[in-house]
Amino acid sequence: MDKRLHIIGGGMAGSEAAWQAATMGVPVTIHEMRPAVGTFAHRTGFMAEMVCSNSFRSDDDEQNAVGLLHWEMRAAKGLVIGMADRHRLPAGGALAVDRDPFAEGVTAELRAHPLIEIAAGEITALPEDGHWIIATGPLTSGTLAESIRTATGADALAFFDAIAPIVYAESVDMSVAWMQSRYDKGETEEERTAYLNCPMDKAQYEAFVDALLAADKTEFHEGETAKYFDGCLPIEVMAERGRETLRFGPMKPVGLTNAHRPDVKPYAVVQLRRDNKLGTLFNIVGFQTKMKYGAQTEVFRLIPGLEEASFARLGGIHRNTFINSPTLLDDRMRLRSRPHIRFAGQITGVEGYVESAAMGLLAGRMAAAEILGQDLPPPPPETAMGALVTHITGGAEAKTFQPMNVNFGLFPPIDAKGGRRGRKDRYKAYTDRAKTAFTEWLS
Repeated sequence: MDKRLHIIGGGMAGSEAAWQAATMGVPVTIHEMRPAVGTFAHRTGFMAEMVCSNSFRSDDDEQNAVGLLHWEMRAAKGLVIGMADRHRLPAGGALAVDRDPFAEGVTAELRAHPLIEIAAGEITALPEDGHWIIATGPLTSGTLAESIRTATGADALAFFDAIAPIVYAESVDMSVAWMQSRYDKGETEEERTAYLNCPMDKAQYEAFVDALLAADKTEFHEGETAKYFDGCLPIEVMAERGRETLRFGPMKPVGLTNAHRPDVKPYAVVQLRRDNKLGTLFNIVGFQTKMKYGAQTEVFRLIPGLEEASFARLGGIHRNTFINSPTLLDDRMRLRSRPHIRFAGQITGVEGYVESAAMGLLAGRMAAAEILGQDLPPPPPETAMGALVTHITGGAEAKTFQPMNVNFGLFPPIDAKGGRRGRKDRYKAYTDRAKTAFTEWLS
């Protein structure tokens, strides 16, 4: 059998899988349909192009599960996390990335590796033999998705995912808005001022919610049910759950002081996060939307400070497809009915760029080990990667399976010896245990 590993998809998971396998000495071909076959969200043909938020979320590897996942990926010499560190933007305690240089850097590293080739073109059907990883992500093409359905005998599950608009910084009224990270998080002044903040009083908030609820929105085809991932709900869907929902969600006013009116507590605050290194673009945090374009400009210009806002990109909505992994995959991420095929990334039912890349890292290593005549078990469930892969390949309830970010609820519980632990001590115990277990797995 051919000793080459073939990977369909050059996103976060596919890029990381290719890097890991090639580093282990296995030749790799990445099959990427872009730019010949485009998608609703992508703009380029670069590998690992990000299309939603540019944040890899918290980088705290002692108190946060995704920060721990960052630590594990760094320990495994991951390409994606390494390039994210190289193109890091100020974002308080979060890891945010300058998206275009990041994607260009990942692409350049992959093209420069002597064991990696990138083949342009769309793969429309599951291959019958060889070593393959399917890492086509949430925007898997219709023809390949249909081939997966035919091969598995099970319908791929789907939900709708929305992306937030991006504003030109120069169009924000800085006599109203101010720069500050929530709770002044960050070690440098640049990090402590990584966000733009737009305050609202109660009347402005109520008017904004009214406009949001009344705005024209994307219609779905008859019989189609919109199932959203709770971590990426459209802002109008959140508003429909109650008038105060936004004020306790993305528009919460806590941890912020209006630099222009420090004695006045805002009723609500809209935050915008830097979207590129130059600081010329800002992403409206938590404002994923299914509003039509005309409605978006009208509604978002009701936000104080954004009355004259110019948009580099408006929000949008797309179908996000994933498989029922607990039913279809074994613990090596292989398709049970066709074990020469592995799946990796968001199509497996993990949510988020970091989680997607982490599953690519595991799939790439497992596939390479198999090609080299070895058997590499998944990391222990006490690790962040192990908790994720355990969840998607059997830990989750198949009947109610939905996309999941990494979180400490997926980890085996910590034994509270000597009495009940506080949350801070408990999370530190989770991360300490995970780092020891992951280091042993790597060795």
